[in-house]
Amino acid sequence: QVRLVESGGGLVQPGGSLRLSCVVSGSIFSPNTMGWYRQAPGKRRELVADINNAGTTNYAGSVKDRFTVSRDYAKNTVFLQMNSLKPEDTAVYYCNFVQFNWNHWGQGTQVTVSS
Repeated sequence: QVRLVESGGGLVQPGGSLRLSCVVSGSIFSPNTMGWYRQAPGKRRELVADINNAGTTNYAGSVKDRFTVSRDYAKNTVFLQMNSLKPEDTAVYYCNFVQFNWNHWGQGTQVTVSS
């Protein structure tokens, strides 16, 4: 079994920063990919950014140059550094872990960008 535990969401003003963390535990094998998705009210869940175990990253166009995804391989943790946040970044952010083409999800953490 695989378990994902997220932390770091909250309320931030436009232009501010937040850092999300997600610890993945359980039966972890390579290759795998860790990343973040988000879902705003009334919208579909969408990929924000991900990083595979070779360190290759992938970003949604709307967050490129503002968000950075990274991993601590020793601690099986994935991070999402979010800078220059905009109100349209408001959503529930979900940690995602993929191995053997199977998706595992965290419980989600709310990020609200508002003045």
